[in-house]
Amino acid sequence: MGVAAEPALKQAMYEDVKEFSTPVDSEHKSTRLRIWSFQRPHHAAFQFSWLAFFAAFVSTFAPAALLPVIRDNIDLTKTDLGNAGIAAVVGAIAARVAMGNFVDVYGPRFGISLCVGLTAPAVYCIALCTNAAGFIVSRLFIGFSLATFVACQYWCTSMFTTKLVGSANAFAAGWGNMGGGFTHFVMPLIFSGIMNGGVPSFMAWRYAFFVPASFQVLLCICVLVLCQDMPDGNMTELYAHGSMKKPGGASVWKAAVFNYRTWAMALAYGYCFGVELTVDNVISQYMFDQFRLNLSVAGMLGSVFGMLNLVSRPSGGMISDWAASKWGMRGRLWTLWVIQTLGGVFCIVLGLSSHSLTVTMVILVIFSICCQQSCGLSFGVVPFVSKRSTGLVSGFVGAGGNAGGAVTQAIFFTYATLPMDKAFVWMGVMTIGMTALYLTMYFPQWGGLFAGPKAGVTEEDYYLAEYTPEEISEGLASASIKFAYESRSQRGIKVDAPSGAEAPKHVVASSA
Repeated sequence: MGVAAEPALKQAMYEDVKEFSTPVDSEHKSTRLRIWSFQRPHHAAFQFSWLAFFAAFVSTFAPAALLPVIRDNIDLTKTDLGNAGIAAVVGAIAARVAMGNFVDVYGPRFGISLCVGLTAPAVYCIALCTNAAGFIVSRLFIGFSLATFVACQYWCTSMFTTKLVGSANAFAAGWGNMGGGFTHFVMPLIFSGIMNGGVPSFMAWRYAFFVPASFQVLLCICVLVLCQDMPDGNMTELYAHGSMKKPGGASVWKAAVFNYRTWAMALAYGYCFGVELTVDNVISQYMFDQFRLNLSVAGMLGSVFGMLNLVSRPSGGMISDWAASKWGMRGRLWTLWVIQTLGGVFCIVLGLSSHSLTVTMVILVIFSICCQQSCGLSFGVVPFVSKRSTGLVSGFVGAGGNAGGAVTQAIFFTYATLPMDKAFVWMGVMTIGMTALYLTMYFPQWGGLFAGPKAGVTEEDYYLAEYTPEEISEGLASASIKFAYESRSQRGIKVDAPSGAEAPKHVVASSA
């Protein structure tokens, strides 16, 4: 690594070893994922990250769960409904990119609190809507809350070791995404309960929105009071103590923007998570209109798609980590490409099954599993694209998911004169085509789908290429040096490790 790296190596060598309630690696990241634990700092961050994202999903798709009632009350047309659905996912595109940059500098704790706290008023305000314009604008601002996802994934990546990062990210995001299904189930029940209390329907749906809005406010307070950004403390404290170097804005952006893997992942993610957003927007309406069901039954059946995130997205992360343990990064890429392609296939089959409610529900379950597993598999790869700009890369990829959702909603479910079943068919075709972008993904130190690693290229070579020699000598790359060492786990045990694989002497694993 050269003379310029020596100060960074010495700093990493003599760092104090802290005590934690869970085993940790050289970065003080947990080497265990206990999904029911609230132990600080690692598992408290995990629990509140998914709860915050869950709240964002509930608020974003609560209007979709009550659309048949809302559209009749304030006279919404098909175009109005489509534009509102687009607004809900478009709102988070720029917000997710901005959140990626924000968490790289200020940390995920403030990022999540800012997101759920500032969008809560928009959830309250949707109860005041009396026309299409107000409804669309409210959904736009509520959609900003989906940027919580970026902080959620950054937080889990910061708290859990590279061998577990796929599972940790997938559990947190999957349980968060589950809010999209949960809201289709619970909002009609809240609405019915308020109506049964003697409130007329045109007021009952308005009162129902006070529940998700208040939940966001509660979570904002809890995250600020009970959590911290990193295993060693909050970012502001770590900057003040010199334990972390504040990243330079231009250099962080350059590391993300000029890495083609960022864009390949962002575009392809639009056709797993983006497809999921689209389905969350239209599925209850589809069930209501296509099979002539009542609102509660349509919402209950439609909720199945999102509720499967309880197991499907986490299983995608677990598959990614398992494949990496056997075949390294190439295993992660292969499983991602295959399962997301199958998601496109079953999306087509879903559209061809509109003649039968039973067949539709069976295919919806299979389609949901493949689609959501693909999301989990995606964020088994994203943390390795760049260490210097982890948050920003997550922001771009997350924004790509929202952009894909907006595009598919606009093309197939709003402006094209297609019945919904045919729209599902063409969305599946587009998914298969866009998923082929994973064929371009290649890491020189690990390889790609059809090619092995370049001889002599190591993880240090890849991650330190994001820094100048002067930045390395100043210690800015110390975190990347340790991450490079830990990411050697991505070589797998079924492949030959590239040359230069001896562990650096400066990395000292925690004895905690």
